[in-house]
Amino acid sequence: MPFIGNQPALSYTSFAKQDFTTSATTSYTLDNPVANANELALFINFVRQEPTTAYSASGTSLTLTSATASSDDMYCVYLGKAVQTVNPPNASVGLSQLTASGTKDSTTFLRGDNTFAVAGGTNTPAFSAVVSTDTSLGTSKTLVPFDVVLHDSDSCYTNTAGNYKFTPNVAGKYFIGANLYGYGLSDQNQVFYYINFNGTSGPYLANWVSSGASNRAIGATLGAVLEFDGVDDYVQIYIESGSNAFTIDNGAYASTNVYTKQLSASHFFGYKLIGV
Repeated sequence: MPFIGNQPALSYTSFAKQDFTTSATTSYTLDNPVANANELALFINFVRQEPTTAYSASGTSLTLTSATASSDDMYCVYLGKAVQTVNPPNASVGLSQLTASGTKDSTTFLRGDNTFAVAGGTNTPAFSAVVSTDTSLGTSKTLVPFDVVLHDSDSCYTNTAGNYKFTPNVAGKYFIGANLYGYGLSDQNQVFYYINFNGTSGPYLANWVSSGASNRAIGATLGAVLEFDGVDDYVQIYIESGSNAFTIDNGAYASTNVYTKQLSASHFFGYKLIGV
């Protein structure tokens, strides 16, 4: 016969428990009224007591045959009071009841898609490199020789001649940046700075020396978010000047102070964006 009316919610059953503060007495007050002693399971010092022999109960009155001591541990379970709720009782669900995928441990959390994930994240692979000496790049489009590695978390940066490239081994989106500073330009000389992705010119910036004497200095900052396949996608920095050779400047790298070295005038860097 089909059910008529609102479908009842699924209920979980647990038995109510009461802990007592003991003293040298035989009389205690129950949180929930009972009809008789058989509706209680009474434990003193973790030993179950016999109903009607070791104790009697009626309403909210509990009477013991022998008085307790203040050092005794006493509690009861209300056998006649099964508490039903649509929520599982506290501490009734453990890791073994969860069906989420992933690794369950103290370093992970359960996401809304029922998977376990590590909290936070890391911006790796990541790298930074500078040029060791002032280097003339001529006037044609030329690869900038970032030959000194300051940081390379996953050994993804190549600093050999003709390469100077970052090839991350983890797929995802990365922020790629470069600070570039150089000199040797004359009046009306233009310079282009390129982020080259897989050998193809990508985002670029152009600077124009509008006035002044010869051997003018000029700088630029480039930045872009690029997506890498984690296999063979790579990125490099190129510079192209006009009629005068452009000399890339290593700036403060010659200093013996490690921190100052990282403030080199010309700097190439990148890191993975968390979660993408």
